[in-house]
Amino acid sequence: MSLTGTPFFVLLIVVTVLCVAATLLLWSRLRGPQALRWLLRFLMIALCQLTAISVVATWMNDDYGLYSSWNDLLGEDDGAVSMVGPPADRATFSRGDAGTLDTYFRGRRSRMAGQVIVWTPPQYEEAKYRHTRFPVVLLLHGVPGSPASWLEHGGMPGDFRQLMEAGTSHPFILAMPVVDPGGVNTDCTDQREGKVATWIARDVTELLSHKFRTLPGPKGWGLMGFSTGGFCAVRLPLAYPDVFGTGAALDPDPLSGDPTVITDAKSREQTSPTYMVRHTKASVDLFLATSAEDQDSPPRRLREFQRAAAGTNVTTRVMVLPTGGHNYNTWTRLYPPAFSFLSRHTTPPGR
Repeated sequence: MSLTGTPFFVLLIVVTVLCVAATLLLWSRLRGPQALRWLLRFLMIALCQLTAISVVATWMNDDYGLYSSWNDLLGEDDGAVSMVGPPADRATFSRGDAGTLDTYFRGRRSRMAGQVIVWTPPQYEEAKYRHTRFPVVLLLHGVPGSPASWLEHGGMPGDFRQLMEAGTSHPFILAMPVVDPGGVNTDCTDQREGKVATWIARDVTELLSHKFRTLPGPKGWGLMGFSTGGFCAVRLPLAYPDVFGTGAALDPDPLSGDPTVITDAKSREQTSPTYMVRHTKASVDLFLATSAEDQDSPPRRLREFQRAAAGTNVTTRVMVLPTGGHNYNTWTRLYPPAFSFLSRHTTPPGR
């Protein structure tokens, strides 16, 4: 039985009640030498205390997400970092700037915890859309950076709202999760030190599906990122085509992998988008963009990836701006074609 969740918690309550009832029933009925009777009464009291404490401890664990499993509790893990935070179903959102919602939670699969900022389009609150589900785009920041980078430097959600009002994009729920929870950067892969891919693809999507009216299936979910986040926006649809149907990468990090992040050459190669796209059977749609002047994300790398995807079920579109560096000025100029691409390859809001 799982450490977390209702069944185990209810079982502990039942056991506690039975222990108390048994103690009351048997207290004056014990037979034998006086020393033995007092020992048995002491053990009954201790058992009642133990079960009651277990109920409180389990309630606190469920509320704060201290341990996600029996192995986690007993320290029998795989060496990955384990963080503290409330689970997805108990995460609470506070109102932030620009109409955003902000939360911090712990993923039950990855055991990682971090911030997620969410913005819902105006239609989400309108009466005629109260039963409508919306597609989601995860906005993935660079490293170093944070989810707030999209708000402080990336012009979100204002820039997207203008595109939506101009008809360039249909309405999306925009979600900005941290891509390096606790400072653990794995280029959105699952490594010994942290399961960041699982954090984003399984835990963050579980949170959003639980708290918001989101569309089901990969056609309802896309990603967009810049720099390291751009790398992730290419890699995650290839790794989780059952979750994400499309991705848009703006000035992505080298798609062959970063040796400063994943030092093992074999692991770096096999988790890189370029390797994965050659061996994938996934049907996903990817937009890759950079500028001719960006030395950190030169156009030749995107073309190499596009050639690697040829002959697969992965469709790619590459865009190269004539000018621009590895910065927000370039990335914001790429919003219109990126969101237009995401709109064409995701399902619009519906029931």
